[in-house]
Amino acid sequence: MRSEHQNRGGAGVARWALAVITIGLLLPPSAWAGDKFKVLHAFGKGKDGGGVYDGVALDARGDLYGTTSGGGAYGYGTVFRLSPSQGGKWTETILHSFCATPRCTDGALPFAGVVLDLAGNLYGSSDIATFQMSPNSFAPQGWSFKVIYEVGSRSSLILDQVGNLYGPLGLGQYGKGAVTELSPGSDGWTGTYLYSFCPKPLLHCLDGDDPDSPLIWDASGNLYGTTIGGGKGQGGVAFELEHNSDGWKEHVLHNFPASTGDGFPPSSGLTLDKAGNLYGTTLQGGNGGGFGTVFKLSRGADGRWKETILYDFPTLKDGAGPEGGLAIDQAGNLYGTSGGGIGPCGGGGCGVVFKMTPPKSGSGKWTYTVLHRFTGPDGALPVAGPTLDDKGNLYGTTSTGGAGGYGVVFEITP
Repeated sequence: MRSEHQNRGGAGVARWALAVITIGLLLPPSAWAGDKFKVLHAFGKGKDGGGVYDGVALDARGDLYGTTSGGGAYGYGTVFRLSPSQGGKWTETILHSFCATPRCTDGALPFAGVVLDLAGNLYGSSDIATFQMSPNSFAPQGWSFKVIYEVGSRSSLILDQVGNLYGPLGLGQYGKGAVTELSPGSDGWTGTYLYSFCPKPLLHCLDGDDPDSPLIWDASGNLYGTTIGGGKGQGGVAFELEHNSDGWKEHVLHNFPASTGDGFPPSSGLTLDKAGNLYGTTLQGGNGGGFGTVFKLSRGADGRWKETILYDFPTLKDGAGPEGGLAIDQAGNLYGTSGGGIGPCGGGGCGVVFKMTPPKSGSGKWTYTVLHRFTGPDGALPVAGPTLDDKGNLYGTTSTGGAGGYGVVFEITP
């Protein structure tokens, strides 16, 4: 098993500290939108986990899986499962508590979520390691835990059809991050850099710097993602890794900010629609109050990509500063989360879940709708995008708030 080391834990610790501070700002319950929103689990009781900074993965039975950045048996985070039970209730099972082995070789403070393969195995990352969890009736809680690669990630990974893993893992050849493939073999898992960013640092990393979000596939086997730095505007890039007979070639699709009013940096990965358009969010910028954007990238007949700003977050009232990715349904509607809103969380609001509806005629403006405003007791400060099931139900997380004060998993039904 190859080994590589990186030190990226500072941001994670800071976020966890913010979650703990925010708990003290929450006020008693107030009215919230409708009966379509439901808290499935509130973290923070006993040796439960707490502080959820990524979304949840859904299996074929309807169980949800995720990670917490703190809590658990040793205080360094967990892998959990939520299973639906009778009466509309959900049951939590802690599948793994981090820092369980001597010297914490399994890692700690996982901020990345998990991904499921067809056999039901889970894959994810802690601060220093990538791991696999497999159903095992003889293991504690029915799951075995194994470190498969001694490098962690702040982002969840994706799988291909033969079981290889892909994501922003490691510092790369030039110390600015890389897209890495992990492949299983008879001697364990091997990591291979598909692309290392910033080979020419004196040019200010025009190809991007610091990939920090999940990747996606297109139908041709190409990968798409974002970086939070570098590019011509030094506000990050959206990129494609084209797979050809010679390997992988990077193409910068858009530089942030490309012009006045453009957003920056891209705060999430990208989402692909049926027509091959890409969608994402930026944390700042835009033509509103500088509170971020929802954007679309479309490939023209000449092969060039054009950005369209679908929504500028104008004020804190209806959400601001989206950090998570977008989910898309069969009708082309987009769903996401952001901070802001109206609520007691430090005066800036506790966050919202939003929906973006495309224009019916194919031209015109998209419609922005707030589906739910968090108030604190029902969760606060969502930083991950939602997960959409085949029935149109949305599942998501908040980093703090809830009855236990350490975040929730929620469901919104159509």
